[in-house]
Amino acid sequence: MKTLGTHNYYVYILTNKSKTVLYTGVTNDLKVRLYFHKNPTAFSKAFTTKYRCYYMIYYEHFPDINQAIDREKQIKGYRRSKKEALIEEFNPNWRFLNNEI
Repeated sequence: MKTLGTHNYYVYILTNKSKTVLYTGVTNDLKVRLYFHKNPTAFSKAFTTKYRCYYMIYYEHFPDINQAIDREKQIKGYRRSKKEALIEEFNPNWRFLNNEI
């Protein structure tokens, strides 16, 4: 069991190449999760597969899974304009961050 405060959970936002679709998710391993978004199982009907959302443009770190889940739900409830403002504050040029983690 991990020591309190050593857990890592992330809320992240992905987009497609043309930056027209946004997907919000939560994970405890960004690298692995991004790999599976980009390399889904055969015949996957997942949202990220359908809309080719493989490019991470935003993330937040949390030490507690409940905080991360609450934040994911909060962001999912935002209008697109509020999500865009959140992204632009963190990543003004909407750079794809996949290789930076």
